[in-house]
Amino acid sequence: MKEDFLHYLWKFKKFDTLNLQTVQNDPILILKTGDYLELAGPDFFNAQLIIGDQKWAGNVEIHLKSSDWYVHGHEKDAAYENVILHVVWEHDTAIFRENNTEIPVLVLKEYVSPEMIKDYKELMVPKSWISCENQIAEIDEFIFKNWMERLFFERLERKSKFIYELLEELNQDWEAVLFCLVAKNFGLNTNGNSFLQIAKSIPFSIIRKESFEVENLEALLLGGADLLNAEKEDVYFADLKFRYFYLLHKYQLDKNYAEPVQFFKHRPDNFPTIRLSQLANLYNKHQNLFSKIISLKSVKDIYNVFNVSVSPYWQNHYMFDKESPKKAKSISKAFIDLIIINTIIPIQFAYSSIRGESISEDLIALMLEVAPEKNSIITKFESFGITSKNAFETQTLLQLKNEYCNNRGCLKCGIGVALLKSN
Repeated sequence: MKEDFLHYLWKFKKFDTLNLQTVQNDPILILKTGDYLELAGPDFFNAQLIIGDQKWAGNVEIHLKSSDWYVHGHEKDAAYENVILHVVWEHDTAIFRENNTEIPVLVLKEYVSPEMIKDYKELMVPKSWISCENQIAEIDEFIFKNWMERLFFERLERKSKFIYELLEELNQDWEAVLFCLVAKNFGLNTNGNSFLQIAKSIPFSIIRKESFEVENLEALLLGGADLLNAEKEDVYFADLKFRYFYLLHKYQLDKNYAEPVQFFKHRPDNFPTIRLSQLANLYNKHQNLFSKIISLKSVKDIYNVFNVSVSPYWQNHYMFDKESPKKAKSISKAFIDLIIINTIIPIQFAYSSIRGESISEDLIALMLEVAPEKNSIITKFESFGITSKNAFETQTLLQLKNEYCNNRGCLKCGIGVALLKSN
């Protein structure tokens, strides 16, 4: 038995509410269960109850055992002085307020049906992957869609925290924030942190000034990745190296190399040399990228903005000194989809939130245009009958799995609650 099950029972009154009595034998009538805010302090605020002949307004605290009151140190916390009812599963000790009056106690297990407990235990029994894997496909479509929308914006709020941290660090410069975010996502999981370090090490004012000459941008990015700190006979390498150290001297920059970038296990088109060249060409092509990104509302327009490739040298190279067959190496639509999911949508959401604007429908509409992601989590949901037609749906499933299923948060999940209610 877990405390969140008791919260669920009280919040939705999933027990016999007609014959309630305190352990002191006073009848209880619930007028209002209170607000479940999940904040510090009592579990439910502003409840209204009639206990005996007295009407009470105040807070309700819930524990598995009465003695948990003392285990959690509530007797020392003034926030609990206004508790009008202590709801417990087992009563093992009396609890008193500071003025020595006893807090009324309701033993909830005496009023919960065996069927409800059975349903709860079945839901919470560890399954091979998620608790509701045998029932999730049966959830009402309307309930599922509403919950997916909630999950989508929860995920965006989580991603926005990183954006707000960058915004604070970069003196409220949204262009600089976007540059860091784009760089990080160009590096994917393997080189993301390295690319982010490179982007943060170069003041964006320098990127602005040098963006008209793509070789200078490549020099700054490849140099920051410590890919120019060697001796090679390659002419392009020598030119970038000269530019890099010239720019360091020109702008009085320190040689702050990022953690080593990785080539291992990457397909050649994802080599850091290729991705950094594409990033340089993107900022060479769009000097005011943020103002363009923030107003984009269709996938087609985003594809057009990110329709860039590498510099001529990299069309027949993946690494310095090693020629390869010529290839344009344009940014693929699949890669742009990842940028939409992990960069464009989050920064549009964060920017609109700070400005107090609501663009929820626009963001959902944009995500509905993006192809669904392919990974092990999405594939596993498919095996349970949950198929995704777009990135909006895959993002919600990732949020569901990572934040709810993995943490056994069934009673905070719209799907888990719906299953218990239906049973």
